Amino acid sequence: MSDAAISIRGLSKVYKGGKQALFDVDLDIPRGQIFGLLGPNGAGKSTTINILSGMVNKTAGHVDIWGFDIDKDPRNAKASIGIVPQEIVFDPFFTPRETLENQAGFYGVPKHKRLTEELLRAVHLLDKADAYARSLSGGMKRRLLVAKAMVHSPPVLILDEPTAGVDVELRQQLWEYVRELNDGGVTVVLTTHYLEEAEELCDRIAIINHGRVIANQPTRELVGMAQEKAVSVTVDRDLVTPPEAVCFDKVELKGSRTLVITYAKDKVNAGEVLAAVQREGLGIVDVSTQEADLEDVFLNLTRQNNAASTVLGAGDGRL
Repeated sequence: MSDAAISIRGLSKVYKGGKQALFDVDLDIPRGQIFGLLGPNGAGKSTTINILSGMVNKTAGHVDIWGFDIDKDPRNAKASIGIVPQEIVFDPFFTPRETLENQAGFYGVPKHKRLTEELLRAVHLLDKADAYARSLSGGMKRRLLVAKAMVHSPPVLILDEPTAGVDVELRQQLWEYVRELNDGGVTVVLTTHYLEEAEELCDRIAIINHGRVIANQPTRELVGMAQEKAVSVTVDRDLVTPPEAVCFDKVELKGSRTLVITYAKDKVNAGEVLAAVQREGLGIVDVSTQEADLEDVFLNLTRQNNAASTVLGAGDGRL
């Protein structure tokens, strides 16, 4: 059996009218991880997820979910995955208990094996089990969707923007439950626009842009790709203009005594930057650094990819 929870090879999708959403995508999502699938709006994330769920037919390529080909063995492939959609979709006239019971019935889960009570307790909705779903808050509805996706105990859970519009406390509760699921062996695939969330949660991250995978690395390695670093230096006297040095990529004066210096960490280190400040006759009172994060990498990679796509489009007559 493959080590990948989801294996994608040569996946392409062309919609009616000629718009191509995915271009020959290859992607393996390792079992047991929390995996981030990131990209700007329109990058191809939702198309990929909809193909996995069976809601959209692919144009070309092969997809296996938990070792089951979505074309040759669609029943087992669908049984191996639970999807929490971006949109809040369920019958508002059912209670949370009825929603989970009905969903379990759709998957053929026998009554004596259903986990309705456990799931409601896990997502902190047991006290709302018999209230109409339409009376739940937005955060409660999102948690109900997570429980709904888990009624058949799938080994893979896909969360498509699960914390959009959810307050901080409910977001923390949701991630606590997701971590518990992952600790229990569930592979989690996450799409989110909260990049700090992906950086904190994900073991590995793939970035998709214009229908192509432009990065796929362990999170720490991906963050390490950011070469730009900033250091904030407070000096011992007022300045009118900031000093200049060869090792500074950029320098800004904040207030009268604080310099924010940006430099390339693959070319110089913080010690050289501080030495350059001192050579200007300035005494250093305080220093703080700003580490590069996933947002820096994400923006750099997508900008480079956008520029390359523009050049390609100009070169072959496509926009």
